[in-house]
Amino acid sequence: MINRFTASISHIKLPDQFPSPFSSEVHPVCKLAAEQVKMYLKEQVQWNEELRMGKMFGVLVIRDEQGVLGFLAAFSGNLAGKNIHPFFVPPVADLLNPNGFFKQGETVISSINQKIKEMEDDAMLIACRIELEEAKRRFNEEVEEAKRMLKQSKCARDKQREMNPTSEEMAEMVRESQHEKAEFRRLEKKWAIALNKLQEKYEQYILPIEELKTERKNRSACLQQRLFNEFQLLNIRGESKGLLEIFEHTAQRVPPAGAGECAGPKLLQYAFANGLKPIAMAEFWWGDSPRTEIRHHGYYYPACKGKCEPIMGHMLQGINLFFEKKNATDSLSEKLEVVYEDDWLLVINKPAGMLSAPGKTGEKSAIELVTETLTNGREAFLVHRLDMATSGLLLIAKDRQVYIQLQSLFEKRMVTKRYIALLDGLPLLDEGTIELPICPNVLDRPRQMVHYEYGKRAVTHYSVLERNETQTRVALFPITGRTHQLRVHVAHPEGLNCPIVGDVLYGKKADRLYLHAEFLELVHPVTNQLLRLEKKASF
Repeated sequence: MINRFTASISHIKLPDQFPSPFSSEVHPVCKLAAEQVKMYLKEQVQWNEELRMGKMFGVLVIRDEQGVLGFLAAFSGNLAGKNIHPFFVPPVADLLNPNGFFKQGETVISSINQKIKEMEDDAMLIACRIELEEAKRRFNEEVEEAKRMLKQSKCARDKQREMNPTSEEMAEMVRESQHEKAEFRRLEKKWAIALNKLQEKYEQYILPIEELKTERKNRSACLQQRLFNEFQLLNIRGESKGLLEIFEHTAQRVPPAGAGECAGPKLLQYAFANGLKPIAMAEFWWGDSPRTEIRHHGYYYPACKGKCEPIMGHMLQGINLFFEKKNATDSLSEKLEVVYEDDWLLVINKPAGMLSAPGKTGEKSAIELVTETLTNGREAFLVHRLDMATSGLLLIAKDRQVYIQLQSLFEKRMVTKRYIALLDGLPLLDEGTIELPICPNVLDRPRQMVHYEYGKRAVTHYSVLERNETQTRVALFPITGRTHQLRVHVAHPEGLNCPIVGDVLYGKKADRLYLHAEFLELVHPVTNQLLRLEKKASF
């Protein structure tokens, strides 16, 4: 499974520590290995159709026991109906082996499914169901009609009582009421007997089906449990853990579908099982993007959070890891540029790389710095937010009442916003509207995804300002304010299919994210004057 480099790597300095698989940085030696894999994929014409639909591949640069450098390659999931192919490492657990427990278990469950379908399609069962449903319908109709007649008779008797009836008439009304109630009870009893007989007849057909469904459920649970136990993941110390043990302390508790079948765990498992020393790894997407997640052909992506982060947390124990250093923001915090200020409002030009609000990084956020340096410790209120990587106009209120009024303006979409972005690619049209619903990708936070069932409505207008051979400068006008809305809308294939330059989540890394909040227009909540605030992008 070890592939040797066909090109010289003498000019590449190998890393002293194993780079974190969750970093957006890709080591040059991994890029060289990935290029060989890409060339191999281009030669496999029999896979063209499946590869066009998109798949994640990975490489792991290793040293063998003799100290010779090479690399391993892997694909996520299955390829061409198989999980074992020459050139690629094998799966952690072979679930496609026809003689294995999983396929045999699937065969039994499939036969139960088929039996259930045949029984549910049985003509006698269908006839019983129709007869029972028709009887229930008639029962409801007759009972409702009887109730209506009881009510009508009671109203008539109530009117008769208002006319000072004789004692004999009163006694007759009581007998009439008792008779009608007795008749109603007899009607209910008659229908109860009839419906009970029909229900018993129906259950003669349905109970065996329910028993099969219970058996199917139990078999599926046992098969799933055994499947989780089959994935025994190694680390460099030779320690092994199953998926259930790995995920038991995570938020989801239960391993998600496909856990352990991604390229990353496959690569590390083969390396540890065969005494190979990991040097660096990377994963790249090949083919069209999925409809929900954003993936671009040939782009590199960090390992996913939901499936791979818990697994690799175990598998990378004992390895000296290198974590990508974030750009220091000390220089950013020396001075915040004030674009506008009065007694009620403050608008700053937030630098790229600075948090809008306090986060987990421990670095000072824009609102904290405003409080420290611009309002002399007086509480300030952040009206809206910009992503850490986005630069531009940030609106801050100096008191709570003004903050509430400004929040209302944003909620009612009475604030006009314009962003400037540099796109990696060339959109087909010069202007238009993107409307793609967005929701969090729960298996790969903080990424967002397009989802037509669970996503919230998100709308963006765009206008092309300038083009060159490979990039496009655009103005973006968000109508709604979803998380990562602009970044997702321009990067998604059903949007502009052109990620923002420097977008490490949805595109490629650069020196910064080329997205800038350039313009704000709103009515001042106190003076009622129209404010038009602008700060041109530095790019």
